[in-house]
Amino acid sequence: MIVLVDHHLEGYIVLLQGALANGGWLDLLSMHFVLLEEVGLAVDSSDRVVWRFAQQSQMILLTANRKMKGRDSLEQTIREENTPTSLPVVTIGRVDRLSNREYREQCAARLAEIIMYPEICVGVGRVFIP
Repeated sequence: MIVLVDHHLEGYIVLLQGALANGGWLDLLSMHFVLLEEVGLAVDSSDRVVWRFAQQSQMILLTANRKMKGRDSLEQTIREENTPTSLPVVTIGRVDRLSNREYREQCAARLAEIIMYPEICVGVGRVFIP
């Protein structure tokens, strides 16, 4: 599974990857993280563009807690375009707590569960972790 990392998480993804590695998840799961720039998306792309790209590319979008702000906000996009077969947007509820080892490990375990069993979250729109 490819996880598309929102630009707000770029500085934190190394911490999360470390927690996944320390928990042995990277040995069990086929998981790869990519940044917006790596897939040709600008960091200032609208949430709608990023969500659509993730869905078309069969990627899980990993993001920070975004709110509904405007027509192309992530929440508005999910409300309008989510289908029963859409992959979830995984949202880290408290990005500021990723520096806390216990919280980071909880996020990593929950993300691993979603990657391992994506069918439990398909169509739900958004999943907050941990």
